[in-house]
Amino acid sequence: MIYSFLIILFYFFHLQEVNKPVETINLTQLHSKTIRPENDTLYVINFWATWCKPCVEEIPFFEGSLTHFADKKVKILLVSLDFLSEKDKVDKFIENNTLQNIVYLFNAGDANVWIDKVDKNWNGDIPATVLYRKGQKITFHQGDFSSQKELDSLITTNIK
Repeated sequence: MIYSFLIILFYFFHLQEVNKPVETINLTQLHSKTIRPENDTLYVINFWATWCKPCVEEIPFFEGSLTHFADKKVKILLVSLDFLSEKDKVDKFIENNTLQNIVYLFNAGDANVWIDKVDKNWNGDIPATVLYRKGQKITFHQGDFSSQKELDSLITTNIK
């Protein structure tokens, strides 16, 4: 009886977490979560959108990396550039694809202002991925990853 209750309780809380709506975040908030000198976690931040075919095609690679680096100090953040008015669409995408990585909906305003703050060489095309550790940007990758191996190699190269 207690065992059945615990199983039901587990599923209830698990479903609550899976169905949790995506959090909206701006650039300052994103940086405060990732760019801290005292933090030796490697942050892999992928800028993507549900309407971007190459972005959607590489999402499984980021999910695979979450599993592959589960025992390492690596956090993967998927930052959606969908319009704020399409929040429901992003929530549905997360649910339909059972994403386990942290997903944010970006609320950064004028792209001409914030893109250069991410990387001065970024032309704004997505997908784009940036890695941070100890308050510093380590590398910037514009374009999609062609394989799980390519993404895992980039992460492995930058883990200290």
